[in-house]
Amino acid sequence: MNINCKGKLIDLSTPKVMGILNVTPDSFFDGGKYKDEADILNKVEVMLKQNATFIDIGGYSSRPNADDVSEAEELNRVVPIVKIILKHFPDTLISIDTFRSDVAKQSIENGAALVNDISAGKLDTKMLSTVGNLGVPYIMMHMKGNPKTMQQQTEYNDITKNVIAYFAERIAAARKEKINDIIIDPGFGFAKTIAQNFELLNSLKLLQLTDQPILAGVSRKSMIYKTLNSTAKEALNGTTALHMVALENGASILRVHDVKEAMECVTLYNQLKSN
Repeated sequence: MNINCKGKLIDLSTPKVMGILNVTPDSFFDGGKYKDEADILNKVEVMLKQNATFIDIGGYSSRPNADDVSEAEELNRVVPIVKIILKHFPDTLISIDTFRSDVAKQSIENGAALVNDISAGKLDTKMLSTVGNLGVPYIMMHMKGNPKTMQQQTEYNDITKNVIAYFAERIAAARKEKINDIIIDPGFGFAKTIAQNFELLNSLKLLQLTDQPILAGVSRKSMIYKTLNSTAKEALNGTTALHMVALENGASILRVHDVKEAMECVTLYNQLKSN
């Protein structure tokens, strides 16, 4: 199970970790944390030393009820960061977290390696053809509505079946646009109640019916801290617990705020499987 990132084959049969770098002022956990170039480079260096395979850069907060950000502002936030990172760490595989085709295009043209789209091409009709033309891997996530409206759209007949059906349709649309490497993300916390998030995590294995690698993004999310009656800041232990469940249930990539702890989880999981 390989994906091609800038000519480098990444084997996802062994789970990988994607470190999160939010360059937004209002992300739910680390919004506004990185004030300047030195802060950003320091964070990236730490994540790379801790063996993150990918660094995921986002310039548009997708937390529930997040404020809209103009395309110009999003480009202004992310493209310079892509350039800075690759200038100092040229081998970094950067994932660009955007639902806008032009942000994806300009980021890839400046050296990013893959596109991570919360809307699976539904918020920008040019996204799939753009990614197909760029020839890069594409992470598509399940969501209904947009970050402003998604939490009012949590009605499902059967959450897992609905998510699988959604991906079947989106994968077919992506294939039509010649996108070869597809990764699916069930979208924990996006248009889902806490109970639905846990139901989906429990049945994650069934998403393997799509024949695509699975990315799990549960890091420090409200499904953890609301269940534990704590905060995102206190949710690392709960995150690690659910990371092991995600790995056991077939996740190939963990998208995380805390790379070291996630890599420890992967190492222990690999040891478990090798015996």
